[in-house]
Amino acid sequence: MSDIHIAAPVVSDEARELVLQVLASGRIAQGPMVERFEAQCAAMADAQHAIAVSSGTDALEVAVDALDLHEDEVVITTPFTFAATANAVLRAGARVRFVDIDDDHLIDLDLLSGALEATPRVGAVIPVHLFGLAPDMPRLLEIAGSAAVIEDAAQAHGGTVGGRSVGSFGAGCFSFYATKNVMSGEGGVITTNDDVWADTMRTIRNQGMAGRYEYVRVGRNCRMTELQAAIAIPQMDQLDAITAARRDNSLRAIAGLAEVEGLVLPREPTGRTHVWHQCTVLVPEDVERDEVVSRMQGAGVHPGVYYPTALNDIPVYRDHPRVDPGTTPRARGAAARCLSLPIHHALQHVDVDRVVEIFVDAIRDIRAARPLVDRALS
Repeated sequence: MSDIHIAAPVVSDEARELVLQVLASGRIAQGPMVERFEAQCAAMADAQHAIAVSSGTDALEVAVDALDLHEDEVVITTPFTFAATANAVLRAGARVRFVDIDDDHLIDLDLLSGALEATPRVGAVIPVHLFGLAPDMPRLLEIAGSAAVIEDAAQAHGGTVGGRSVGSFGAGCFSFYATKNVMSGEGGVITTNDDVWADTMRTIRNQGMAGRYEYVRVGRNCRMTELQAAIAIPQMDQLDAITAARRDNSLRAIAGLAEVEGLVLPREPTGRTHVWHQCTVLVPEDVERDEVVSRMQGAGVHPGVYYPTALNDIPVYRDHPRVDPGTTPRARGAAARCLSLPIHHALQHVDVDRVVEIFVDAIRDIRAARPLVDRALS
């Protein structure tokens, strides 16, 4: 029986054919295939502009760079995220203030409101659409006021809030890394309806050039290749089907876990579309997460831990002179207990049932062994 992993990139025959077309064309760098991909991403986000770049990290960094933030300006975000979210701000020379998460693992909007009132010179807010779910974006926009909004939508391809597409609320930064719902190996895109912001981001990704050798600002090279676009294009055509399969697998897993005492299961709030990049649970407080992982791996199922430590508990960020780490007990608690189960769209129901069975067995066996350990200690 084959092992089940947290992700399994799928490259279709159509993608292979498009890659061969690119190789035969002699045009490997950014060109018509990238433009085709950008059009798909703009449609996905219901945005006027889509700017393809070489990674999701580059998407965040270019979006932040385009704001021209000063060194005393602050960007507010959550510490329960991948390091790229904070790195993009710090590399731009601005300051980071962390705000705790709500029970949906997303930035707490009440705390965000308080942080904005208490913090001078907030240049931007970066909500993280974690695991495939976005926060209440209309409310967030209202709270953010004049601050720019950069959506860290790396995990939220095709998500919606109140019927409006993720990536249309500010600058939407998507990743197409190998484990994402749509992947190109590496790759990213920024979507926006702001014409000026879009023009600036296009200039930054192309060495600061408005035209060939017409340098108008300090830029960088983070263009997407034709090969990356060719791999992603067929998946973009199938995004609705991919999302449906991941939702079906996630809901099946959640139903199978409903009776596990102390387990916190993910949910899809009314008015927000979860695209199930991950199906993330919080293991019961009386169970060590790492022991669950070890037992599952021993049985051939490989879950993921995203993310094992809140950024503001990591010394390089906690002690950084331009970081306000804040007090974030919910983020710390989620980091200690979070576990993502394999539910990707290449899995069949029999695979999901196996994941559930092995997870439940791990919890049961750990709890059953506890009295023996207690007696040995006494």
